[in-house]
Amino acid sequence: MQNPLRSFIGTMILVLVLTGCAVGPDYKKPPAAELQEWKDKEDPQIKAEPTDFSQWWAIFNDPILDSLIQSAYEQNLTLRSAGVRILQARAALGFAVGRLYPQSQTLGGGLTYNSLSETTGGSQFADLSFSEANLGFDAAWELDFFGRFRRNVQSNIASLEATIASYDDLLVTLTAEVARVYVLIRTFENRLQIARDNVKIQGRSLQIAEARFQGGAVTELDVAQARSLLKDTEASVPRLEASIRQSRNALATLLGKLPGEVDSMIGESGPIPNPPAEVAVGLPAELLRRRPDIRAAERQVAAQSPLIGRAKADLYPQFSLFGSIGFRANTGGSSKADGTGGSSLGDVFSGDAVQFIGGPAVTWNIFNYGRIKNRVRIQDARLQQLEINYQETVLRAYREVEDAMVGFLRTQEEVAFLAESVKASKRSVDLSMIQYREGLADYQRVLDTQRSLVIGQDFMTDTMGRVLTNLIAMYKGLGGGWEIRVGKDFVPQQVKDEMKERTDWGELLSPEKLKMPATEEEALKWRSPDW
Repeated sequence: MQNPLRSFIGTMILVLVLTGCAVGPDYKKPPAAELQEWKDKEDPQIKAEPTDFSQWWAIFNDPILDSLIQSAYEQNLTLRSAGVRILQARAALGFAVGRLYPQSQTLGGGLTYNSLSETTGGSQFADLSFSEANLGFDAAWELDFFGRFRRNVQSNIASLEATIASYDDLLVTLTAEVARVYVLIRTFENRLQIARDNVKIQGRSLQIAEARFQGGAVTELDVAQARSLLKDTEASVPRLEASIRQSRNALATLLGKLPGEVDSMIGESGPIPNPPAEVAVGLPAELLRRRPDIRAAERQVAAQSPLIGRAKADLYPQFSLFGSIGFRANTGGSSKADGTGGSSLGDVFSGDAVQFIGGPAVTWNIFNYGRIKNRVRIQDARLQQLEINYQETVLRAYREVEDAMVGFLRTQEEVAFLAESVKASKRSVDLSMIQYREGLADYQRVLDTQRSLVIGQDFMTDTMGRVLTNLIAMYKGLGGGWEIRVGKDFVPQQVKDEMKERTDWGELLSPEKLKMPATEEEALKWRSPDW
């Protein structure tokens, strides 16, 4: 036994030396364009300096919005599903790690009874009926000489990180969408109030027109025109009421609630939040580190790169160690000629019943007709696509911020002009009504001024809402909001309890198992098998 043991130790030392090799390219972060400064950095409202975007919605000083976003973070179902996908990715990593160790370990045993016919049983002196018992352990280990399994582990680690980044990106979108829908609701409410106020004004104008018609001062045309304008304005009321209800229903879905369940949180109506006098946008270079979709795209590249090496490893031979050790005994072996006794099943655990088989093995796919090489090419093409996608994601991120920034600044200028226009329209309505009562102007002028006022007030209110939606889009483009999950579980305890009832998740449901390793020592823990 001494020589085989030495050979086995020598083989294992050789394994430890050779398993440091892994074919295929090592990951390199792809290059991407980087914006040096924002185009509107000179605007007094823009502060291009490092800032904290973790709770950017606090700039509106609206407690209702704060509570809505917190509720969405805790109860949004799409976000919960994304959290479970992180657990799935962590389990996939555990599966990949497990393949670094002996891939097959089997414990087996059996008890069989055999009865042979005299025509096939061999010698007439041999036992034709006997029982056999066996118990053994088999193992096989494909050694990772060329990094086939280690590349898989690297890919799964990057995939897990990409899944976490996708969760963060969804959280950025969720917080921005809750804020946007909330602003939309307040905008609709204010437009509805303006419509109702104008209905009252136009109702009084109709009464004046009817009184003058009955007095013979004007024709029935004035009455018909006044009624037409009134009914047009009244028609906008149910349309706006429907928009409010639909927006509230959309908000309820974002919060994981049924329609109507958010009404108590929002209240009947409220003002449109005011934009801040100054907006901190940070530095363009920070965008690449902060935006989760950029991190997700970069991690997808990192997950794909090792798969080239994984495919290349199939071009090389695969070395394995296999072994089987066990006990075997049967009731055969007695000879009718000399009358000696045979073994018994009780001898199965005796030293003479031990048997061992083991050794190295090698397989090599030599004639594969280019299949393996083309698999390598497929993985390389996928890597190139993902690198291009990463670069495009960076460009799109900068564009989204710039678009939202210029929209935010220019719509504020638009609101200022519209405010002056509405002010002039109100004065025109007052003057036209005075002149109409005194018979100095016809009713067409009254109609024109009142119609202009309705359109101007509605458009100005809608534009005030667009100022805020542009601001929200800018903060979404800057990638703020995902930081609220730092230090918290990706999946609520209630969901984890449901999963524990169905499946043994071990320690994978603990937050520590999902924490990104900061040191090589922590990374080694990720590479340990989940016994």
